[in-house]
Amino acid sequence: MTLPCITAARRFDAALHRPFRIGAEQVGWIRSSDVPLLTRWPDVFDIGSAGVTLAAGFNTVDLRSAALGSVIGALAAEGRIPGWRNETYAIRNAFDAAPLAYIERAASRFFGTMTYAVHLNGVVEYAEGGAPQLWIARRSDTKATDPGMLDNVVAGGIGWGFGVEATIIKECWEEAGIPEEIAARAVAGRTAHVLQSLPEGTQAEQIFIYDLALPTDFSPRNQDGEVGEHRLARIDEVARWIEDGAMTVDASLATLDCLLRRRWIDEDACAGIDALFVPPAFE
Repeated sequence: MTLPCITAARRFDAALHRPFRIGAEQVGWIRSSDVPLLTRWPDVFDIGSAGVTLAAGFNTVDLRSAALGSVIGALAAEGRIPGWRNETYAIRNAFDAAPLAYIERAASRFFGTMTYAVHLNGVVEYAEGGAPQLWIARRSDTKATDPGMLDNVVAGGIGWGFGVEATIIKECWEEAGIPEEIAARAVAGRTAHVLQSLPEGTQAEQIFIYDLALPTDFSPRNQDGEVGEHRLARIDEVARWIEDGAMTVDASLATLDCLLRRRWIDEDACAGIDALFVPPAFE
């Protein structure tokens, strides 16, 4: 049996979407049903059967960002782009690539552009007589995405201007009260790639997975109101939550990577997961 999170992470039908391009480079996917919304801006978008392309006249980062910003603001005001974050994301197909434009984070799924995130497994390696445990967070009921679902102890999008390590340190404090001297000990795992259709659009995301050994006497304390509670859970409990779909897709993949690398679960229980560590190319 394939776990629900593995199926969901690549639940995407290109036939229901149009490529979004800047110049000759595809940078996203727009739902075909959303494309008519963009016809109101013929000076901004060239729309055809092959996809949607930002008009060639917007040939600098600043011009592209301004043009997209005006569209995004109008669509958000109409409720077409929910969950405004006041965070800036860069449009780029590789994490170390130069940005082609900057957009509001909430718009990334409408345009299906590549985003980047960190997920951190909080590991207590020798709790309860030597049995390993994981700290699991429950997302606040007011979160714009996946409210109330179970999550990794620390998880967050990487905004423009932040590196992976800086994001880990920032999110560790905000989400779990983990001080920098402990957060800096996080160890990299693998990198998962998600391409899935969601109610708000397309999630095309690269997830940098890390593990952090936490002291047995440490208890996470949320600082920013985005976490409802933390639970210290046994491996079998976490595995059951993943199987039942109680954890977010992203958190499930990050947790499975941790459990597999440490050989705390059998690889046979995660059929198909290796394909999620290979990025799907924009076509």
